[in-house]
Amino acid sequence: MNIKEEIKRMCREKNAVIMAHYYTDGEIQDIADFVGDSLALAQKAATTEADIIVMCGVHFMGETSKILCPDKKVLVPDLEATCSLAESCPADKFAEFVAQHPDHTVISYVNTTAATKAVTDIVVTSSNARQIVESLPQDTPIIFGPDRNLGGYINSITGRNMLLWDGACHVHEKFSVEKIIELKNQYPEAKVLVHPECKGAVVKLADKVGSTAALLQYSIKDSANVFIVATESGILHEMQKACPEKTFIPAPPSDSTCACNECSYMKLVTMQKLYDCLLNESPEIHVDAEVAEKAILPINRMLEISEKLGL
Repeated sequence: MNIKEEIKRMCREKNAVIMAHYYTDGEIQDIADFVGDSLALAQKAATTEADIIVMCGVHFMGETSKILCPDKKVLVPDLEATCSLAESCPADKFAEFVAQHPDHTVISYVNTTAATKAVTDIVVTSSNARQIVESLPQDTPIIFGPDRNLGGYINSITGRNMLLWDGACHVHEKFSVEKIIELKNQYPEAKVLVHPECKGAVVKLADKVGSTAALLQYSIKDSANVFIVATESGILHEMQKACPEKTFIPAPPSDSTCACNECSYMKLVTMQKLYDCLLNESPEIHVDAEVAEKAILPINRMLEISEKLGL
């Protein structure tokens, strides 16, 4: 059996679309109908005409697709593919935090559960967070959750003083400043690309700070031939495909046993699981109707603002 051909055949027969995040394995990205970051995946899910969406990523991405497309069947290859950042912001605790600051506009990163989105005013991604924050009046009191690093970065470049929830991504927390400096000394011509979920000390080393999609585009357009990339290493697959003549070096974590930073949850998505998922139309994502009704509002507000701003 040719598993890739079987996957494509089932997609045609079932009118299914495969969407994959940049952090999944390269072979998953290659077979997907659409590859993107969180914003692009949400925008694509909102407009797809497929009957079945197979979300190759982590659990919250499947939830977001289901909330946007309640009448479609949304599948994920592995329900255990969760997200450390989403887990760092339990909905009940976040709701208590929000209740303590009733005058604040609540902005939540897309890397949250549906239940957390349900107590949010606007959802953002790393692609649009700065622009959405800046679209609000300067004196608007804001709660930003769950990523303290992304929130702190936005505070630093906008002059805001958002109240930050104390959460973080286990991948982006671990990049080593010392090892990046060592790489920079070894490759002085290299440009350093950094995701804003990284700690501030890592961000300060960057030639470019941006979302996964923004870092990809920068690597394509910039004249440099060597890049040190401080985000989940799955993005190097698309970077190398787009620019085979360039060199992309994954920034190392502090853990000396690892050569690069990988999201273990994203790597749970395999070709065999994708095949089984399509074959059995399971596991399927379900979102409580009351939660979905509340969570759709901040997601739609994000999409509306993004469209208005041309993002």
